Amino acid sequence: MNRMPNPLTERLRIRHPLIQAPMAGGPSTPALVAAVANAGGLGSLAGAYLHPAAIREAIAQVRALTDQPFAVNLFVPTAVRDEPEQVEWARELLAPHRARLGLPADEGAPLPSLPRFDEQLEVLVEEGVEVFSFAFGVPSGEQLTELQDAGIVTIGTATHLLEALVLEECGVDFIVAQGAEAGAYRGGFVGDPERVQVGTMALVPLLASHLRTPVIAAGGIMDGRGIAAALALGAAGAQLGTAFLACPESGAHPLWKQALLDATEVGTELTRVLTGRSARALRNPLLAALGPDAADLPGFPALHLLTQPLRHAAAAQGCSDYMALWAGQGAPLCETRPAAELVEDWMAQVAEILGG
Repeated sequence: MNRMPNPLTERLRIRHPLIQAPMAGGPSTPALVAAVANAGGLGSLAGAYLHPAAIREAIAQVRALTDQPFAVNLFVPTAVRDEPEQVEWARELLAPHRARLGLPADEGAPLPSLPRFDEQLEVLVEEGVEVFSFAFGVPSGEQLTELQDAGIVTIGTATHLLEALVLEECGVDFIVAQGAEAGAYRGGFVGDPERVQVGTMALVPLLASHLRTPVIAAGGIMDGRGIAAALALGAAGAQLGTAFLACPESGAHPLWKQALLDATEVGTELTRVLTGRSARALRNPLLAALGPDAADLPGFPALHLLTQPLRHAAAAQGCSDYMALWAGQGAPLCETRPAAELVEDWMAQVAEILGG
């Protein structure tokens, strides 16, 4: 399939209405971003956990591999006040699991800080990235104006109609309609994400019917059949994340990739016990151990920072019991083929289904 003109492909100057979802924590390597971009889609660099210098370096690495447009994704910061008792309770719950992995006892040192959003954003403007995508809220009006003045296309994330209307009112260029099937973080910012679980098939036509802003479907889309369905429902394109996790270019841990290949359609759950934010992951012993205490645990980023040493040690030791195995409900359809090959086959499926 050579080209499918629509608002997404025209505005972003890409051949296919397909976006590789940003996947923080390692999977969205420069190689994966560039492979998707070179294949005609929009690759997405996950910059949320990266300090400004690291974002700049990652952008340079992608540009060394492609001259095509790509996106950089960040998390909009939200104010969360955790009670000290919640943090201490989390430390107590995690203590036996740290011991199992040979980690020293947590002595209660102050938690580190995440990178500053405004400093991350400044790098994107300075580097002149083509597309900025974000989740968990909306940048300030001043920040959006700065991005617009720099010619950067903006893509927000909504999990229901109210969030989408807020994004549209703020002047965002595109809106990702993230269904509850999606892997990893629920990207919304209004309401309880574990109660607001609208599926992709219901969410996309709802948003497409109520918005002037073009909609991008996300959640449970794993191949050309899903992309074609998204387009038929009124989306300008589709965003796929889990579908790329098992690719050779993905930075996902080998045990994570194997877990995806072994997954079933009922093998994931929405949980906040890994980071303090609601996210969909494959079930493992860590989720089972912390699940009963989810309501008493601190929010993001405190819990993310508390479990991070555990998750990193588990990955280094090859112990998937304590890893964050992010995955959407479509995980059983994962393939291990190169990203470019998948994109080519998916778009051929779309052409066959839609007659393009």
